[in-house]
Amino acid sequence: MYRELDPLLLSQLRLAVMSYLMVVREAEFNTLKEKTGATAGNLSVQIGKLQEAGYITVEKTYKNNYPLTICRIAGKGIEAFEAFYADLKIYYDGGKK
Repeated sequence: MYRELDPLLLSQLRLAVMSYLMVVREAEFNTLKEKTGATAGNLSVQIGKLQEAGYITVEKTYKNNYPLTICRIAGKGIEAFEAFYADLKIYYDGGKK
């Protein structure tokens, strides 16, 4: 039986951010921008949505007197991503669990 997919992860950009963070666990904003090909404004909005959901944490600091934003995947984000992947696999397998 098919399950509803997490609507937060159905966004291509949010899914790309989460996929990258699942591998590296944390990344600077500029790295995420480069890896996803997103504009700074769009990425910022999507990171805010992931942060609001508790999927990632965001730390704003400075490095060499320049602003630095670091995004880290949270436990809730790992659980959500793994559940999304499992649910998506059910679709791929034709509804067989």
